[in-house]
Order: sequence, then structure tokens, then C-alpha cells
Amino acid sequence: MLRLSKVIAMPQPMEETVPGAALSAAILPVTPLPPPRQRSPMLAPLGGRTFRTIWSASLISNFGQLIQGVGAAWAMTRMSSDPTMVALVQTAIMLPLMLVAMPAGAIADMFDRRKVALVGLAFACVSAAALTTCALAGLLTPWLLLAFCFLIGTGVALYGPAWQSSIGEQVPSEQLPAAIALGSISYNIARSFGPAIGGVIVAALGSVAAFGVNALAYLPLMVAMALWRRTPTPSRLPPERIDRAIISGARYVIHSPPIRIILIRTLVSGIVGASISALTPLIAKDLLGGGASTYGLLLGTFGVGSVVGALFIARVRGRVDPEVGVRGCALLAGAMIAVVGASRNLWLTGAALLFAGAAWTLLVALFNVGVQLSAPRWVTARAVAWFSTAITGGIAFGAWLWGQVAAAHGVGTAMTVSGILIMLTPLLGVLLPMPKIAGAEVDIGERGHAPAVALALTNRSGPINIEVDYRVDPADARAFYDAMQGVRRARLRSGGFEWSLARDIEDPALWTERYHCPTWGDYLRQRTRATQSDDEAQARAEAFNSAAPGDRVRRRLERPFGSVRWRADTPDPQGDAVTPYPS
Repeated sequence: MLRLSKVIAMPQPMEETVPGAALSAAILPVTPLPPPRQRSPMLAPLGGRTFRTIWSASLISNFGQLIQGVGAAWAMTRMSSDPTMVALVQTAIMLPLMLVAMPAGAIADMFDRRKVALVGLAFACVSAAALTTCALAGLLTPWLLLAFCFLIGTGVALYGPAWQSSIGEQVPSEQLPAAIALGSISYNIARSFGPAIGGVIVAALGSVAAFGVNALAYLPLMVAMALWRRTPTPSRLPPERIDRAIISGARYVIHSPPIRIILIRTLVSGIVGASISALTPLIAKDLLGGGASTYGLLLGTFGVGSVVGALFIARVRGRVDPEVGVRGCALLAGAMIAVVGASRNLWLTGAALLFAGAAWTLLVALFNVGVQLSAPRWVTARAVAWFSTAITGGIAFGAWLWGQVAAAHGVGTAMTVSGILIMLTPLLGVLLPMPKIAGAEVDIGERGHAPAVALALTNRSGPINIEVDYRVDPADARAFYDAMQGVRRARLRSGGFEWSLARDIEDPALWTERYHCPTWGDYLRQRTRATQSDDEAQARAEAFNSAAPGDRVRRRLERPFGSVRWRADTPDPQGDAVTPYPS
């Protein structure tokens, strides 16, 4: 009866109405359908097939990397008793993420991110297979192990920016913070169980089995990335040269106060907090007197806490001021790491690592989300690369530093000092408070009309000097000057160089903004990089301007030798003449 009533209650097309159906519907009781179950905002990105597939395969890959890390760390403890060599395993894994991240980010912004990710995964897979082969043949030495860890990390470093910057292409913009958080959750789910699994594998089959598992774990992710039918956005301009792309990314980060502040605090947190990742094998061995299974258990406990912390990212970002959230996480993480240094009890150490994992992961995730939401799409991969450089570079240097401290003063002392320093990092908030970021930086594309061109320019022609006149009431001079500082930052981070603002000494109401781009192609790219915040900065300055919209913008070729030597209707010796926006 219930099923019949639901069928009758459904609206029917006019031509299919059955006589008496309305009467039956009125007589039979209609049970209202329950409201559809709403997917949790944190899990909403998993509703998309592409993101779900890549995320699941990434989870498997993360398991492999964590298992390989356990095998490498334990293999080093068997080959060398020097705490510095054990700590260098973490440095070898993290150092490529610092050295390779910036060119990797530039490459990911210049070319198809899916293909870049595949190349990085293939390199990591081949390196892992080579490590397995050398271990099987008994050729592994401490320095050779570090070299292979470095090579595997290089492949991961090439893959990372391409994957993270492509998340925005796989989910709607409103789901981007949750998708970024899920990426962190994926790693920390693997950290929860991967080290324990790695400990079991190492204890039963040896480190070589852990290396082989890692090599195989890259294959599902390679297949998932290969099956992704990415729709690239065609550009009317050729890609930048790799050196200029790296410089463009660096200049955006330098002239973006929110990103700059987050990266500084990320780097400091990575240095002082690297002890937990670098010295965990020695905590298990020296402080607790355990073996590989104890080491895996400690990493697993830390990973469980990390998953819990990652699940609270959206709630913390929505309800707590960013500075308050970062401060609370640092205080909790530092206190728990200090407890680990003082503890000689497995249960107490495990409980401290549980809370430390939650606080540390939430801290790093808050930094990561802040960077990605502060960067427009054209430079997202480079911004992510700078974040990776900051956190991994800090951990790589910190791992070496805490290894030295542990060798000189003991593991417990190193962990205690590290925890105290982490608790002191909130003092940075006095000078560098965390920026409040409401939403993602939105690209709005090019402003204004295409510039008129009468010379036969190529993309390599330049430098191009740009001058913009403003007419401002002298009474508003100070307010206008302050507003133009926002325009200055917008010009510099989008590709302009040597920005200046001059005031006419004869006509005090006349102001002239000047900057230049290295080439005509660079200028065209700079015009396409406008974001919502850039537009708002320009609008604040234009509010003081009363100049007619006529000839207030001038664009000049600084080195016009070719344009003088060759007529406008003659092919340019440097290449074909171009229109303002070549196809």
C-alpha cells in the first residue's frame, strides 16, 4: 500500500492520467518522502568521480610512501647507529620537495598539469623499483639509500604542485577548501595505518619488501591520472620561459602580503617542529626500548591524531579567527612534543603523539588552505610550490638540526626543546598576524580594451614602458598616494617591474604611474592576470581620479631599434609581427 500510494502521488503527464487516479490519490494515505540525505560539506568533493578516483589512488600511493619511509628509516638504523644518519633519511626525502618544488610549480602552470603529474609519478616509480633491486642484490649502503630517497622525493616533488593546483579543476570553487583538506586527510589516513603496516612488513619480510610495496603503490595513481580527461584552457599566448615563470611566481609571492606572511610562519614551524618526524625511530628505540613494530605504532598513533585534526579544518576556519586557530594548534602541538621528550612510557607517549598529530596537521593545513585561497589560478601551482618549499625545507633543515641536538644531548632533550620552541612560535603573530581570507582569489581576466598597436611588434619586443595619468584634487593627495600602494602591489605581482609614482611639479593635480614589462609578450600576460583584489585596488585609486578617459594611458617601446630599421609593412627580423593577442 505504501509503495502504491507513492506511485499514485507522483505527478503524471496529462496524456497519461488514469481516470479516477486523483480520487485514489485523495483516498489513499500519502507518506511523505524523507528529505534527501545531504552530503557532509567536508566529504562533498568526493561526489565528483574524477576527484574521488584520483583521491582514492592517491591514498594508496601515500600508503606506499609511508611504508617505504619506515623501511628506509629502519634500514638506516641497521646500517648505522649515528643519529645524524638516521635523521638524514627524513632530510633526503624532504629536501627535493624544497629544491624541485619551484621549477615544478612553474612547469605545472606552463603545461598540462595532468602530464606533468604523470612524469613525476613515473620517475618516482622507477626510482623506487631501482631501490628495491639494489636492496635485493645486497648493494645498499647508507649513502646509496639516501640517494634513492632523494630521487624518489624528486619525483614526488614534481607531481605535488601539479596535483594540488589541479584540484580546482576537479571540484567547484566552493568545495575547494574541503578538497584541499581531503588531500591532507588522505595523507594522514595513510600515516595512521601505513607506518604500522610498514612495521609489520619490515619485521616479517625486511626493508626490501617495503621498498617494493612503494614501487607498486604508484601504479594505481598513474592509471587514475592517465584516465582523467582534463580539458585544458587554451591560451592565446605562448608559455613563459621556465626562468621567467619561476621569477613570476617568486615575485607574486613576495608582493602578496597574505602569502608572504603564511610562508614565513610555515618555514619557522617546519624547522622547530621537524623533530617529531626525524626522531621518531630513535624515540621508539632509545626512549622506549622498542623495535620496528613500536616505531610503526608510534607513527600510526600520530597519524590517527592527524586524521582527527584534518576533519576539523573546515570547522576551525569557519568559526575561529586564523591567528587564534594557529596559536592554539602551536601551543597544543608544542606541549605534547615536550611530553614525548620526557616520557618513557609507551602509553603516555602514544597519547601525546595522538594530540600532537591532530594539532600539527591542523596547523599545517591552515597554512596550506590560506596559501591556495590567496593565489589566482594562473599562479596556483607556483604558490603551492612555495608552500611545499617552506614546509619541507623547514623540516629538512630541522631534521638535520634536531639530529645534531639528539647526538649531542640525547633524544629526550631534543624533543623537549623542540616542543618549547613550537609553543613560542605564536609570538610571530605579534609582527606577522595571520591574514583573514574570506574566499579564494578570483581571476577576472583582462581589464579594458586591447591596446592599439601601429608597430610591428613580436612577443620578444621590449621592454615596454607603461604610463598612466591621474588627475587628483590636491586635498586628496595623501589618500590617493596610500590607495596607489595597493595598485603598486597589484602591478608588481602580476608582472610589472620598477613601479613608480610621480607628481608634476608644475601641475600638482597631475600624477603619473610608471612601470615596465620586459617584453611585449610579458605585458600581454600581465594584462590577463587581473584578479578581484587587483580590481578593487584599482577602483580605490580611480575613485580619486577626475582625468578624462582619453589619452591617459601610454605604452612605449623602450628600445625601438628594430622598429626604426624596418618598416611597419616589412617582416621583423626577430620573427613574425603579432597582433595585440596572437592566437
